[in-house]
Amino acid sequence: MHFVTSVEYVSGYKLRLGFEDGSVRLVDLATELDGEVFEPLKDLRIFRSARLNPDLDTVVWSNGADMSPDFLYAIGQPVKVYPEKVRGRRRVAHQVAEARSKYRAKRRAR
Repeated sequence: MHFVTSVEYVSGYKLRLGFEDGSVRLVDLATELDGEVFEPLKDLRIFRSARLNPDLDTVVWSNGADMSPDFLYAIGQPVKVYPEKVRGRRRVAHQVAEARSKYRAKRRAR
């Protein structure tokens, strides 16, 4: 069972989520906003209200909607985390990992 430790709005219907195992995943919810509770999230003003509820260990929105952390983990794309130095402090830079099929196609093209 997974739980969300951080939430960051990226763009459109995408969120960058941190999980208890230290992984970071990019979740695109554009195709997942069906049903009475999730329909209002198609309004980006409401979608951008996403925040972490530490009592539920998942993402919640201002209209009361929330999603299962296990579902979010399953549909999320892994994000590689690279440490980066910024003005003497360490900062973490994120990059979405490529799907293996795209990587293999690039290697064959070389």
